[in-house]
Amino acid sequence: MNAQELLQLASEARNYAYAPYSNFQVGAALLGAGGEVFTGCNVENASYGLAVCAERTAVFKAVSEGVRTFSAIAISLPGGGSPCGACRQVLYEFNPDLKIYLGDEHGVLMREVSLNKLLPDAFGPDSLG
Repeated sequence: MNAQELLQLASEARNYAYAPYSNFQVGAALLGAGGEVFTGCNVENASYGLAVCAERTAVFKAVSEGVRTFSAIAISLPGGGSPCGACRQVLYEFNPDLKIYLGDEHGVLMREVSLNKLLPDAFGPDSLG
């Protein structure tokens, strides 16, 4: 699956976002090493700290299906921003070299970056004794 196809799935996942407080809808599509794709959207809550980002939703869906090896993630959001720190940390757990495709709300690829670049000197499984 190429970057544009993955980004299109992320853009479609945005349609399911539950974002009544921020009105900031995000979609993600996570590509498993075996070609599986897991999509996610952000889900907000009136108790703001309980919200879950699209990227983490996709990771948690994949892990709950037994997939723990990922090669890429596409994220679709207004303006094509990048993952928050919590999402970077969760993604790092599974692949520090993960390819990240950042796209706007229409599925247009804005840029490609590696997770290592977004989260330098990260704390990961190897950091534990």
